[in-house]
Amino acid sequence: MTAPRLWLIVPAAGIGQRMQADHPKQYFRIDQRFILDITLSRLMDSAPFAGCMVPLHPADHWWPDTEASQDSRIQTCTGGSERACSVLSALHALAEQVRDDDWVLVHDAARPCIHTRDLANLIDRLYTHPVGGLLASPVADTLKKADQGELPEVSETVDRGSLWRALTPQMFRYRLLVESLESALEAGLPVTDESSAMEFSGNMPVLVEGRPDNIKITVPADLALAGFILSRF
Repeated sequence: MTAPRLWLIVPAAGIGQRMQADHPKQYFRIDQRFILDITLSRLMDSAPFAGCMVPLHPADHWWPDTEASQDSRIQTCTGGSERACSVLSALHALAEQVRDDDWVLVHDAARPCIHTRDLANLIDRLYTHPVGGLLASPVADTLKKADQGELPEVSETVDRGSLWRALTPQMFRYRLLVESLESALEAGLPVTDESSAMEFSGNMPVLVEGRPDNIKITVPADLALAGFILSRF
């Protein structure tokens, strides 16, 4: 029997509204490189991926200027209005190349600080698992639940003992992920990541602990923090 292969999807169709800029956050630069290029190179150079699919916004005109656009291992397709739609579009675009039991790793374009040891650990821990799982970090802060007032007040302190922050990559079998995303989207369920789609289908993912500095760049202040983290690797 042929061993399952690894495939990478990095959805990059978002417009990054919270960055308050005239271009998406994945095309901001850290040390003169696009965030998207940093993310893709860190992943593609650290695991034996058979290929990579990057869903792009239909109006994207920055991609041709990236380093990744010259990488023969990386393909692109048209993304959707939501992350889940972009991931499903990429899965469909890979359909002729991927086997049902192959592994697909989905990673946020704006998470350039993925550590190579976390990536290797995720793959090693899940490679023989029937479903898959995701990198995650145990919640360290005290959590407060608020009421809905104009000046929100604490309604309770939430027990953090069993709570984790979902990170990426998230790693699942190709066919299970396709079917789970299709079913969840058709039912109108809130699919915030691939794990949530798998959960809705009854295929419960495994949590693999990853470094908490695997941050997602969301607001302008995150750029300096990401640059500092990358400088320490």
